[in-house]
Amino acid sequence: MERANRMSAVNMIRSLLPLVVICLLAVGWIAFRQGDPDPVRPIDPTNAVQLAAARAGYAVQVPSELPDGYRPTSVRTDAGDAVDGAPVTLEIGYVTPSTEFAGYVTSDDPDADPLTAVLDGAQADGSVQLAGEEWTRATSGRGETVLSREEDGVTLLVTGSAPDEELQTVAAAVAPVAAR
Repeated sequence: MERANRMSAVNMIRSLLPLVVICLLAVGWIAFRQGDPDPVRPIDPTNAVQLAAARAGYAVQVPSELPDGYRPTSVRTDAGDAVDGAPVTLEIGYVTPSTEFAGYVTSDDPDADPLTAVLDGAQADGSVQLAGEEWTRATSGRGETVLSREEDGVTLLVTGSAPDEELQTVAAAVAPVAAR
């Protein structure tokens, strides 16, 4: 009787082993086919930038001609709801070459949420010259570097978890949007 019990357990294991191997191979194949080593999905911010430029009462400036490795991953503007004379805010988020975040904001509303969320409580830490422009350097409440400047009532801001050099690259690339 004991031998019969042993033999049935061994037979059951022998029967299940090929099924387990087939299942593992199927899961591995699916994971291999679906696995993307780079989960970042770049977007094209052009439409939102053009909308903001068309509706803003100021010359919209955005980072342009960034080196390879800077990928825009998010864009947001309130220009779609803007009426003549209303403030316009534009935000663009980038993944940098070091796979960190760099955010850019431009707005003629000093009380815009994206600006106040970063600038309120930020500690000034001097200034830096980038592409002929002087940017104020600060440290946000989250400990991130903040580069900002004001031009004719418009605030331009670069911040994020990216290293200072990458944030400075984004700020140095800021240029007026070409009219279409």
